[in-house]
Amino acid sequence: MSEFLDVLTHARRFKAAVKDLSLEELQDLAAKLNKIIDEREAAAEEEQAAMADRIAKIEEIRKQMAEVGLSLDDLGNVSAKVAPKKRAPRPAKYKIVVDGETITWTGQGRTPKVFKAELDKGASMDDFLI
Repeated sequence: MSEFLDVLTHARRFKAAVKDLSLEELQDLAAKLNKIIDEREAAAEEEQAAMADRIAKIEEIRKQMAEVGLSLDDLGNVSAKVAPKKRAPRPAKYKIVVDGETITWTGQGRTPKVFKAELDKGASMDDFLI
C-alpha cells in the first residue's frame, strides 16, 4: 500500500500513472477524491465540536467545584472501590486414573469426557470420589 501512496503523493509519478486514463475517468477519480476529502473535513468538524463541548463541561464542573470550595487535590483523596479478591480454586472432588494419568474434577461445570465415558459404561460418580 505504501507504493500506492508514493505514486499518489508524488506529482510526476501520479501524472505518469494516470496518463492512459480518459478525461471522464480523471473527472470521476477527482469526484471520488473530493468526496473523501469532504467526509474527512466533516469528521474533523464533528470531532472539534465534541472537544469544544467536552471543554465547556469541564469548565462548568470547575466553576461548580470553586463555588463549593473543592480543589482537584480533594478529589485525589477519594479512594476508588477495591476490587474483591478472587477466591481460591475449589478442591478436586473426583479423581480417575486413565492410562497412568490422573485426572481430577471439582464436580462443577461440564463433565470431562473420561468421566462421562465411564458413567456411560455404568459406573457411578461415587466410584470416583476422593
